[in-house]
Amino acid sequence: MKIIATIGSGLLGLSIATAALAAGDGNSSSTPTEAACKKKGMVLDTDKKKCVEAERGLFTDEVLYINARAMAYDGQYNDAIRLLSLVQTKDDPRVLNYLGFSHRKLGDLQTALTYYQQALQIDPDYILARSYMGQGFVADGNMDGARQQLSEIRTRDGETSWAYVMLENAIETRVTY
Repeated sequence: MKIIATIGSGLLGLSIATAALAAGDGNSSSTPTEAACKKKGMVLDTDKKKCVEAERGLFTDEVLYINARAMAYDGQYNDAIRLLSLVQTKDDPRVLNYLGFSHRKLGDLQTALTYYQQALQIDPDYILARSYMGQGFVADGNMDGARQQLSEIRTRDGETSWAYVMLENAIETRVTY
């Protein structure tokens, strides 16, 4: 019975994770054209109505961020990093967080931690960065570090947020997102 309960809770966690990852921090759904551009590592130029290579100054920071976040969630970490490097406002905690996320998913935890720490220096209440940092700690076997971030999230936002639930699940299952 305990095995069934464990499997059931694991599946529940996975389904929560999938739904939460889709939700992320406000990620909106994309059009078929935007999705096609994203798959190519490009950005939709709405004026030209075609996919283009992003260049500094061609898109707003917000457009670059939104596209980079979508690429990161699609596993296109190098493309996400490339787009985020074009952002002009280098101290945007969201940008720093997804630079951390992408580097962590590429296996470079030290670089990821640097970005997460920069994001949290700017906004200590940015719980998504705390969750992703904690998941990096889980992947690295640093459960104390992960639990510390979980505690910080609980203190700042309670136990019902996406960031808290995902990190708590990662700590319990040792599976990160």
